[in-house]
Amino acid sequence: MKLVFASDSFKGTLTSEQTSELLNKAAQEVFGECDTVSVNVADGGEGTIDAVIKALNGTRQYVDVHDPLNNIIKSFYGKIDEERAIIEMAPASGLTLVSEDKRNPRLATSYGTGELVRDALINGARDITIAIGGSATNDGGMGFARALGIEFYDKNGNKLEGRGEDLLNVYDIDMSGLMPEAKAAHFTVMCDVTNPLCGSKGATYTYGRQKGASDDDLGFLEKGMQNYRDVIKEKFGKDADKISGSGAAGGMGAALSIYLNAEMKSGIEAVLDVIGFDSLIKGADYIITGEGRADIQSTYGKVVSGIGKRGLKYETPVIALCGSLGDGYEKLYDHGVKKIISVSEGEEISKVLTSPSEYYYKSAIKMFTELVGK
Repeated sequence: MKLVFASDSFKGTLTSEQTSELLNKAAQEVFGECDTVSVNVADGGEGTIDAVIKALNGTRQYVDVHDPLNNIIKSFYGKIDEERAIIEMAPASGLTLVSEDKRNPRLATSYGTGELVRDALINGARDITIAIGGSATNDGGMGFARALGIEFYDKNGNKLEGRGEDLLNVYDIDMSGLMPEAKAAHFTVMCDVTNPLCGSKGATYTYGRQKGASDDDLGFLEKGMQNYRDVIKEKFGKDADKISGSGAAGGMGAALSIYLNAEMKSGIEAVLDVIGFDSLIKGADYIITGEGRADIQSTYGKVVSGIGKRGLKYETPVIALCGSLGDGYEKLYDHGVKKIISVSEGEEISKVLTSPSEYYYKSAIKMFTELVGK
């Protein structure tokens, strides 16, 4: 029997790695000798870099970059091998890097994320995957683009720094300085939202307030984003509002798509492709996945639904062993998951949380024992 273990972390209780260790132990007890494959997975959110480099024996690369308010900080990205890198926006341009009293999308820049990409390119990466969630910025990705050599000018020919407040003054975009390495690279964007660049569902009005924007800021930034959109359309013949996900991360989706021809994918789909998940599950009898709480949100680009779809594609049964179940978890059956089990079934959540490993292991034993009877 071949079993593949690929769970998300159970936030605050069990890591992806710990669930695999417990599943391995339970499988050996129930089945004796069996073929097991364990892989760390994530959905493009926090922890994605570490999950991928653990799965592929990569390394963290540390770089000094500018944070959203232009302070120098130590950030990092993942080097998978000589030609592949994985980057998260949050460690360089994330909202958590700025205290609540200093959050200001007029001033925030995505330049630091561009510095991470620049370093990866200089060091040989030509296949780069970027997770763009959790940003503090609403600059249309201008800061990011400037770090790679693209320049933005106002109507008087002055260079713009690439902050949110500069959107309204963009008059021309000069691509001539774009790094040759960037032109030769392939970029994949992990993006699970479909927001356009502008409008009521665009970057500014959907995410601006959580980044510190006031009502006046929202109106100002939206006018700026509309101007930016129009300049892009005139310069490149592309309407950013018609690109799904262009409004992600304050317009970073638009910058990556238009300036670098990046391919947009859901986070979990991109992660599974990077780690070569399809080849890992070849010949598997079962795939065991899971997360801390399965509910309707689990169907929107999360680990369990993504793995369920891969299992369905290859006709391999997927079982989800989760911490608890919430409203709408049944929808996961529509995403290829064959069975969903709750570790906390019949128990008080508070009790389970005091000994998560113990309850998870017991549930794994029960799950595998039931498979023996089939």
